Amino acid sequence: MTTIASRRNPPPAPEQHAPGWLARLGAWSGTHLRVVLIGWLLVLVAFGAFAPQVESALSGAGWQDSGSQSVKARELIANQFSGLNSTALQVVVHDSAGAIASDPVARQAVDRASALLQADPRVSTVLPPQPGVSISQDGRTAIIQGGAKADPNEMVRAADELSKPITALSRKNVSVNLTGSSALWANFNQVNHSAMIKSEVLSWPVTMLVLVLAFGSLVAAGLPLMLTLVGLLTAAGALVLSTHIAPVSIWAMNFAMMFALALGIDYALFIVVRFRAALKRRADQTDRRQAAIEAVAETMGTAGKAVAFSGLTVLVSLSTVLLVPSPAFRSMALGIMLSVVAVLAATLTLLPAVLGRLGRRVDSGRIRLPGALDRAERRAERRAAAAAASATGAGVEGAGHAAHPHHTVVGLERLLHHWGALLHRRPWIAGGLVLVVIGILAWPVLSLRTGMPSIAIIPQSQTARAGYNQVVDAFGPGAPGTLSVVTPATEQTAALQLLRSDRGIAAAVPAGSSNGWTMTLAIPTTDASAPATGSTIDRLRSQLPSGTLVGGAAAENHDLEQVLSSRTPLVFGLLIGLGFLLLLVALGSPLIAFVGVVTNLASIAGAFGVAKLVFQDGHLSGLLGFEPQGFVDAWAPLFFGAMLSGVAMDYTLFLLSAAREHYDLTGDPQHAMRMALRTSGRVVVAAAGVMVAVFMTFALSGPLAPKEMGIILAVAVFLDALLIRMILLPVVLRLTGHGAWHQPKWLGRILPRVRFSH
Repeated sequence: MTTIASRRNPPPAPEQHAPGWLARLGAWSGTHLRVVLIGWLLVLVAFGAFAPQVESALSGAGWQDSGSQSVKARELIANQFSGLNSTALQVVVHDSAGAIASDPVARQAVDRASALLQADPRVSTVLPPQPGVSISQDGRTAIIQGGAKADPNEMVRAADELSKPITALSRKNVSVNLTGSSALWANFNQVNHSAMIKSEVLSWPVTMLVLVLAFGSLVAAGLPLMLTLVGLLTAAGALVLSTHIAPVSIWAMNFAMMFALALGIDYALFIVVRFRAALKRRADQTDRRQAAIEAVAETMGTAGKAVAFSGLTVLVSLSTVLLVPSPAFRSMALGIMLSVVAVLAATLTLLPAVLGRLGRRVDSGRIRLPGALDRAERRAERRAAAAAASATGAGVEGAGHAAHPHHTVVGLERLLHHWGALLHRRPWIAGGLVLVVIGILAWPVLSLRTGMPSIAIIPQSQTARAGYNQVVDAFGPGAPGTLSVVTPATEQTAALQLLRSDRGIAAAVPAGSSNGWTMTLAIPTTDASAPATGSTIDRLRSQLPSGTLVGGAAAENHDLEQVLSSRTPLVFGLLIGLGFLLLLVALGSPLIAFVGVVTNLASIAGAFGVAKLVFQDGHLSGLLGFEPQGFVDAWAPLFFGAMLSGVAMDYTLFLLSAAREHYDLTGDPQHAMRMALRTSGRVVVAAAGVMVAVFMTFALSGPLAPKEMGIILAVAVFLDALLIRMILLPVVLRLTGHGAWHQPKWLGRILPRVRFSH
């Protein structure tokens, strides 16, 4: 149907232009399969040789603000006070029958635990339990400290290796548990790594089922797995090599695996769908090999260009995380970016090479629809072919349709075709309902609280948590978050007096002096993760004598939380600004670029509104099986926000590049909107279905951190794909008409000319 506006302004005939570099690259790849395969085999051998080392080479620490006062205090204590800092190992010995001093079994446990610590080369010194400091008033609980001789990452490895032999010292009435910050991170990485492996195993059958249904054939369904494996092997090897420059978090590999799978599916689905369509338009060519190469060139010149822009936007989104001065966050962003680069490079070279050789065999192993659906598909194909034949020479609008005779309106495409027609008739109702739903879901964000993870992030069965609970019971709620206050020796008296008079400090005990420095252990009155503890740290820093450093695990968490909060507005500002510029270059229209970026924020806000209800308020905690912390982890808004922005831009470009392509062909904005839904809508829905299924398996796994990640990502992708991309964005295109694609003349002289039509 041609709109009144398009009749008043009949579009010019489509311009003929030379194939772009992506089309030429696709054609070259399609005719040089052997060269491309050899090139990628060399890449995989080079990086794959290091990939098996990824589990042992990557680190378990790095959750810190590297420029913070607490990290400076940790480094000073490591040099001047035998490493008795936040990374030191703590062994808690608890005797439920009586005092440790009078129980030979408990005394033996203390001696053996001390010997295990002394035998480890990463432990600098072993500090036995001291009355009034590390022995409880009832005498039943004692703490042994092992100073850190190695860096934080090595101390996490030491905690991981010592945990079992130390726990094995427990007897009937005597429990022995390794705890402290290093033990907590060791337990955290261990339980979450196991949960993520379990989730990935559960997600693969679901992924394969959705892939087979989305691609319709077994051969085509295997293509995203090819891209995923290339991305994973390359990223794993590159991460191992990166450890020679700086420590890389083990979580970098986990997120790299997740994004390699997600983008491998997205890109392969988008390219294969368009390749099949281009191949169908050449069904009457007798030279099948030439037809396949031409189809590859056309696909890479159109869909390949959208994929290239998509990969660039994902990389730009993740690069904003590098603004956070934390090794863990920077290395996680690095891991994802490496996988994106590898998957993108394989999509632009290896995939067209394989498609060029497969040709029509891409549909081998085709999954037939049952009975009536299969007959309906064949009838629809015949009708589409007849319509294409009759459309030849029917003018510009007819040429637009004739250029795409492959659009078989069956199954999902038929649904999307009718859905586009419905949105065309009822745009205000559809758009209004979406805004109401998103508004209701996003409203709780206004009362969202964030905080660094508490001990609740690891299960009760873990030794670090068992020891933590014993320390709390014996020494008070603030004991696990004891602050290490390092002061110039000349200011010790004033510092000690101020600490003992502060309302947020339960006790302050001198812990020695060295080379002009003194250290005092200050035990807060509140839990290490409580906001009041953070307020106490800020107050002490403003009042203690000049040159004093306040450190400790609680202070390090507080400093990281502060830098995350301060950088989040900057990161989101860059996400909006850079995303707008990229969409502006890709699509050429300020209005549609602005709408594409702003709507990204809607799904993110809705997801965090749900996260507030679930993880802060505790709704569904019983069903999902977790202990709410009373807040959402502080890294979630910034890190997950950047990830989700990249995924949302992925879907935005798939949809809008198709709309731009059809608008350039026909000049009809309504036709462009419906055809974008009909062609790329299928890709968005199928890709989102796989991602939601994968993320929900993480939500169902045991520990809290994967649950939080799974729920936030799954809800955001669901909202973005079904409400934002399938309803709100098409409604905006419907209501703005030609204005959506308007480009001021002055802007046209500045921007490069990017075409998505072939």
